[in-house]
Amino acid sequence: MSTAIISAPARRTPFFTGAAGPRLIAGIVILLVWEIVVRAFAPAFVATPSGIVQAIPRVITSAPFLRATGLTLWAVAEGLVIAVVLGTVIGLVMGRSVIGDRMLRHYVNAFNSMPMIVVLPVFSLWFGYTGSARLATVVFAAIFSVIVSVSDGAQAVPREFLEVGRSFRSGRVRMLFEIVLPSATPYFLAGLRLAAGRALIGAVVAEFFTAIDGLGYFILFNSRTFHHNEAFVAVIFLAGFGVGFDALVNFCTRRFLPWYRRDEKTD
Repeated sequence: MSTAIISAPARRTPFFTGAAGPRLIAGIVILLVWEIVVRAFAPAFVATPSGIVQAIPRVITSAPFLRATGLTLWAVAEGLVIAVVLGTVIGLVMGRSVIGDRMLRHYVNAFNSMPMIVVLPVFSLWFGYTGSARLATVVFAAIFSVIVSVSDGAQAVPREFLEVGRSFRSGRVRMLFEIVLPSATPYFLAGLRLAAGRALIGAVVAEFFTAIDGLGYFILFNSRTFHHNEAFVAVIFLAGFGVGFDALVNFCTRRFLPWYRRDEKTD
């Protein structure tokens, strides 16, 4: 005798006990406290949530902001491409060559732990107070995350994969592109996310230090001229660019690498 199994309908997660509810409530509380404290104790020029919201339409349509945004994002994109290409090559050399790893590992770790603000005066002397100094800072800030991640990924390739490639008489170049690089892709993606954030920080810090046009100088100028709401608009957009790039990497991962993290649940 067969018995029918009736599945119970899925229960919806209550708003206040789910993940979105507490986050939204905490955000509203923080904004309210910020607004009340500033209005009660701070000078009139200090930024408030309501003032920032009112300044957004005015700022994002202004020519200085649009020009600064374009310059900063172009420098970040250009420096990130350079860092990814060079970092991947150096990381593969370190990951697949014992001699290369021994020659470069300590120097890469040393430069990776060095604050980017330390090298800014040197880059300013070498390249002047120009966009070249910003580009060099972006590359310096991003490249070592890529090198370390790709190197670790190349070293973590399962030996069985390489033995199968050798059994089919695959050359080193073919094994590099068809076995090593696909296996190191998760490490590369992790390094790319770190590199993108560091590249954006490097560009803004360079603009602070060298006073060249960009979002960093836009924030610095408006802060010093007591236009704090306008400065915070640029800060919010910088945070949005970082979150947007991370979302883009996640989308490309799900679209073109369906085998990567396919067993993990996404929110």
